[in-house]
Amino acid sequence: MNAKARMSERLSLPYGDGKIAFDIRRIAARTRRSIAIHVEPDGRVLVDAPVDSSLPEIREALGHRLSWVHRQLAQVESRRRWVLPREYVSGETVFYLGRRYRLKVIRAKDHHFTRLRSGHLEVHVGDRSPQAVRDQLDRWLRDRSRHVLTERLANMAGQLRWVRGTPPLTIRKMMRQWGSCSPKGRIVLNAALVGAPTECIDYVLLHELCHLKVRNHKAPFYRLLDVHMPDWRRVKARLDNMVDSILRN
Repeated sequence: MNAKARMSERLSLPYGDGKIAFDIRRIAARTRRSIAIHVEPDGRVLVDAPVDSSLPEIREALGHRLSWVHRQLAQVESRRRWVLPREYVSGETVFYLGRRYRLKVIRAKDHHFTRLRSGHLEVHVGDRSPQAVRDQLDRWLRDRSRHVLTERLANMAGQLRWVRGTPPLTIRKMMRQWGSCSPKGRIVLNAALVGAPTECIDYVLLHELCHLKVRNHKAPFYRLLDVHMPDWRRVKARLDNMVDSILRN
């Protein structure tokens, strides 16, 4: 979620009847010939390569993993097929803290608000147009994300010896990542994360807080994750499998 890297190149390689696109990140901390490939939940394929790796070397490494990358992309596409565009009408599903709520749009004359009630997420609006419902729902989700993420960050930071006080936090909409940690120690979180189960939220928070101690994604970083959340791989997989439904919020 955060690494000292710069996006420098983009290339594509033929596979089957099409091509697979790769974004190459040059990372100073990686050793020569240590090239890692990541298929992100949104379908991007990222390649972490040493700064001095040549393109032929990168192409050769990717060539050995094309079938694996293709299988991962097929899983992403299969998952996305079941996620329909939101219409902001009663009966749709909205995720909040990992639980599915049925959207219930209610016409209200004066007092416009959103609340959870009996398994429903009620949106009270004067105008039941999709845009009006979306605006009201977005306001509620932004408010809940500020409350929930701020509280859980403070709780998680208090459990880690290397964290002195709660780091500064920014919450905003992001399309491609759950969070990041700046070189100055500011945590940035995706507002949509409030749709995820609390264990998934805590995994993202722990991941970013670990970057305050280990800036890269090398072995010491993952050992730190293992110590403080031994089953983080299971939790990450759960979050990855929900990404399209949550971001649909």
